[in-house]
Amino acid sequence: MEKLGSLSHLFATVFLSNFAAMVVMPGITDVTMSALCPGQDQCSLAIYLTGLQQAITGVGTVLMVPLIGKLSDVYGRKALLTLPLTISIIPHVILAYSRTTNFFYAYYVSKILTAMISEGSLLCLALAYVADNVSEGRRASAFGIVLGVTSAAYVCGTLAARFLSTAQTFQVASIVSIIAVTYMRIFLEDTKRNNDPLKQPILITAEETAQSDEEPSKKVEVFKKIPSLKDLVCLLKTRETILQAAVVAFFYSLGEGGLQASTLYFFKARFHFTKDQFAYLMLIMGIAATISQLVFMPVLAPIIGEEKLLSIALFVGFVSMLVDSVAWSIWVPYVVAAFCTITLFASPCLRSIVSKQVGPNEQGTAQGCISGITSFANIISPLIFSPLTDLFLSKRAPFYFPGFSILCAGLLSVIALIPSLMIRAATPRTSNNKEGCDGYREV
Repeated sequence: MEKLGSLSHLFATVFLSNFAAMVVMPGITDVTMSALCPGQDQCSLAIYLTGLQQAITGVGTVLMVPLIGKLSDVYGRKALLTLPLTISIIPHVILAYSRTTNFFYAYYVSKILTAMISEGSLLCLALAYVADNVSEGRRASAFGIVLGVTSAAYVCGTLAARFLSTAQTFQVASIVSIIAVTYMRIFLEDTKRNNDPLKQPILITAEETAQSDEEPSKKVEVFKKIPSLKDLVCLLKTRETILQAAVVAFFYSLGEGGLQASTLYFFKARFHFTKDQFAYLMLIMGIAATISQLVFMPVLAPIIGEEKLLSIALFVGFVSMLVDSVAWSIWVPYVVAAFCTITLFASPCLRSIVSKQVGPNEQGTAQGCISGITSFANIISPLIFSPLTDLFLSKRAPFYFPGFSILCAGLLSVIALIPSLMIRAATPRTSNNKEGCDGYREV
């Protein structure tokens, strides 16, 4: 049975935590520039520090998100959700107190350390929680709703930022973050996997009985079962569809990371965007994303299929980045932002495709694996795009093309499009699964 009541509390938790993250986003570029390069519209130090933050955070998430996903398979989603929600409060509190250079550096360090755990793990655990409670046929739509709630938080956060001062945005973010973790601990019910006697096999072997009896002792030794790199490679090797999805996820995330590293500074340098203009831009993107995930995704996914929607989203993503890279007027970014209605199909489609390839006790591991791959892409992305963005926004550029780094990010979407065309619809799992390597089950 699909526990809609439990999912409503999850949606509320996701909304509150993402609202806290989004309300500070329109102003963070101005805060960074004011702390590092006061009175300037172009700052190499800000670009490189942002890229360094993204890279170090990516290293941490590559290690931590698969671990958190695996631990949530053992200890439950709720227990593991508490950690990222709690530590994400710290950076907001620092900038709520002061935004001088010294406090900015304190924020910078704390943001890196906390993001290593919180970045990506909330989405990973939320999707695993949904997979625990929703049947395969409706999983793509449910994943879309999770991301739709995130987009709604995006809209509300950026809209609130428009009417709040910079100091107030961080104060509000701190308060809402505290409310999010408190609400989750009080109202969210943890999922129970494979505890229903009616779902257990009638005939089991003595070995399986012994394994069941030893389960408590195995939980004590859970850290011995933490997925290693070999385990994750094994998971990819035994499931061709997950391998294809992983390749798509890597290049898609590499491009998205490049877009994140370059777009805001490109608009700041070329069109002199301010906090309010960034807020308007993010508001348009958020509204488009909300409509996409809450309205279009539940309708189109069962009709067209996640595989085709994924390819369409990647192609439209390339077109949008191509247009942004040659933006000739200040209104162009606002029009392109509406393309999010289609481009944001990519993430829920990828997650749903992967989710259908594993059993209920592997959802956290599988989602953590994909999150780890996207985080690895986020390590590489700033190493490429931060110097590229700085070069083409400066007078040292070999030729005049300020948006060249955005075009390169778009080309990565084209590369991701190729393996996405090879992904086929998932075949139903049967009870006659054969063992894959190192204990993973072959679907």
